[in-house]
Amino acid sequence: MKHYIGADNPMRGRFEATAAYQARHFAWSFEGGVGTITLSRPERKNPLTFDSYAELGQLFDSLRRSVDVKAVVVTGSGGNFCSGGDVHEIIGPLTKMSMPELLEFTRMTGELVKTMRNCPQPVIGAIDGICAGAGAMMALACDIRYGTAAARTAFLFTRVGLAGADMGACALLPRVIGQGRASELLFSGRAMTAQEGLAWGFFSALVAPADLLAHAQAFAAELAAGPTFAHAMTKTMLQQEWAMTIEQAVEAEAQAQAICMQTQDFTRAYEAFAAKARPVFEGN
Repeated sequence: MKHYIGADNPMRGRFEATAAYQARHFAWSFEGGVGTITLSRPERKNPLTFDSYAELGQLFDSLRRSVDVKAVVVTGSGGNFCSGGDVHEIIGPLTKMSMPELLEFTRMTGELVKTMRNCPQPVIGAIDGICAGAGAMMALACDIRYGTAAARTAFLFTRVGLAGADMGACALLPRVIGQGRASELLFSGRAMTAQEGLAWGFFSALVAPADLLAHAQAFAAELAAGPTFAHAMTKTMLQQEWAMTIEQAVEAEAQAQAICMQTQDFTRAYEAFAAKARPVFEGN
């Protein structure tokens, strides 16, 4: 069986339309291989609704089959990232739902995290201001996060009488900042400051608000110009190796690297090195 990578892929044309995606409940832009999602209800600090949850999940799911979008940036408008679920459009209606309806909702919100983690593209969060509840989980689901000094990240589920276990928080947060720190944030619901987030590894760097989006997009563009097939493999292994022993992980990485060694990008890199030139990667 032939394995198609890049230009020879007969499915290529079918999914190149992702770049031209027409979003209804947030803003979507695309340039140079980088798609940017902007949560755009600044008057309410960009809360999520039933519809925006569903559409975000559908977009990230479609990115699994995209060949044009090579990296994604997620940000918010108006000096804030996301205030979580809209109090009036989500929280209020939830108090009147039956158990089956509630479970359908909580599974849908968790699906957003799963699609963000399972799409092959690196997802970069640009976090300013309020980043709370489901918004904090969106930020946590990103592969890399940049913040500002004004960023306040709160997993505030206990503040509304719920468990800190929401959308995968108890699995993801300890892996990013450590079990003890995650426990304190998830039990208390307090906001993690930007400086704490930087010191604990939640943020890769803190950037001036005016430079935040450009900084995130520049890094995304750098990744998009790199060996994107190999980047997708890296993301897959980072995800899958959580549940492996070290023996299983070493063997899985041996197989993953052998696959990457069959790509044309690997050959291009060698030939560029031999010619003392900079490699030009094409993702195949």
